[in-house]
Amino acid sequence: MKLRFLLGPVLFCAFTLTAAAEPLLIRFAHVVAEPTPKGFGAQRFKQLAEEKLAGRVNIEVFPSAKLYDDNEVFSALINNDVQLAAPSLSKFSIITKALQIYDLPFLFNDHAAVERFQDSEAGQNLLRSLDSKGIKGLGYWPNGMRVISANRPLRTPADLQKLAIRIEPSKVIQAQYQRLGAIPIKLSFADVRDALRRELVEGQENAWSNIYSQQFQTLQTYVTETHHSFLGYMVITNQAFWEKLPADIRSELEMILAQVTTEVKAKALEQAERDRQAVINQDNVKLIIPTDQEREIWRQAMTPVWAQFASQIDPKMIAAAQAANQPTTP
Repeated sequence: MKLRFLLGPVLFCAFTLTAAAEPLLIRFAHVVAEPTPKGFGAQRFKQLAEEKLAGRVNIEVFPSAKLYDDNEVFSALINNDVQLAAPSLSKFSIITKALQIYDLPFLFNDHAAVERFQDSEAGQNLLRSLDSKGIKGLGYWPNGMRVISANRPLRTPADLQKLAIRIEPSKVIQAQYQRLGAIPIKLSFADVRDALRRELVEGQENAWSNIYSQQFQTLQTYVTETHHSFLGYMVITNQAFWEKLPADIRSELEMILAQVTTEVKAKALEQAERDRQAVINQDNVKLIIPTDQEREIWRQAMTPVWAQFASQIDPKMIAAAQAANQPTTP
């Protein structure tokens, strides 16, 4: 009788020790190809985490929307079906209007201005703005400034009249192109190439790495280097999952993410230039680079959409973003 009494606790302890030995599974889902800044970041995070926390964590990365696309990943994250994701900042409008600031055309002069804003108190406040939704922002990963590709030359805003253009599901981006007389069509990133091939859309906007990795330039003749807005990502996790991690694992993962973020920033700048050159080296591609005067025409045509979203975006945030256009003095 005593042996039977002790057997239960012994088996329970053995099971507990076995379960404790199992590495923690973390699934990281994203929608872009691996040879992009975000794809690099996800793989680098996996590499470093499994090296520094060997036997304690197992990172599974699902690129190219193999598991979820950006429209599905928020629900998957909240349900803890995935633990990490890095959706485009434009996708967050279904959760919060505050992040629409990143879609305002011609708000940021360049990539460096975006980085200064994201590192500022205002940018870090936006990173924490999802806490009440059960989602924790862990960091920003950049891709680059947007350019517009099409099957006809876009030299002025008037050239977009009746152009069917693929956009991310952003009301700001939608309003900006409607103002120019274009026909914005919301499509998931995974569907863009096929839509271009079938001529369901005639153009799209993106960063250089996404254009090159998907070979959009084989289906589009013209690229206009407007640099009108920023394309970047927020690395996010399920807040409850993150807070329940063992403190030492969580601390190590946060340090790894900080290192990877630094590497992704450098990678994005380098890859934007390399992929840009690779795209324009193709014989069929014609690059249009607006002059300062022409870019000002684009600015004047697009920026009136700011007024449409003035009630949804904190004017103090916009002021902070504009201030980031001025480099800080040492």
